[in-house]
Amino acid sequence: MSSPRLILASRSAARRAMLTAAGVAFTAEDSGVDEDAIKVTLAGLDPAGLALELARAKALAVSGRDPDAWVLGSDQTLAVEGGMVSKAPDLAAARDRLLALRGRPHALHAAAALAHGGEMIWSSVDTAQMLVRTFSDAFLDTYLRTEGEGLLGSVGCYRLEGMGSQLFDRVEGDYFTVLGMPLWPVLTELRRAGVIAA
Repeated sequence: MSSPRLILASRSAARRAMLTAAGVAFTAEDSGVDEDAIKVTLAGLDPAGLALELARAKALAVSGRDPDAWVLGSDQTLAVEGGMVSKAPDLAAARDRLLALRGRPHALHAAAALAHGGEMIWSSVDTAQMLVRTFSDAFLDTYLRTEGEGLLGSVGCYRLEGMGSQLFDRVEGDYFTVLGMPLWPVLTELRRAGVIAA
């Protein structure tokens, strides 16, 4: 009997790195889900709920194509003062985003979902509270120049595992949630499902 296969339905380098560092064997595959269309359809949903629905949609899309595999979907949303923001398309927009977050708190909602045989097996969402410090314009210029377009992969335009850690006065919540996936619950569920050793 072959061992269970796990597919990460995500292009996120941070999520791939998390699973790799944890010693989880997997392959990664783009879900092909139209996130913008889902956001329009579910416009009335709160940011945490939207992250959960996006994670579920990704897992189910890939599971439908490969029903024998276990498929992990994940997504993250950022909410500031009740409003939700999307990823910045370029560095100019990233600069505007960071200026808008400067000196203000925001919430990061990271969701994960596990599908098998084209059916949803499990899903969960976790939230981290972030307080951006009142950084100088000079620091922002240095930060953008140093990080470059790599920061466009994060909805908040920062990587906590990199220079982005200098943007904050305080972070309340799980480190992996900030990186984009609630890893502890994911590992628990993968063990329960027999995908990784208990």
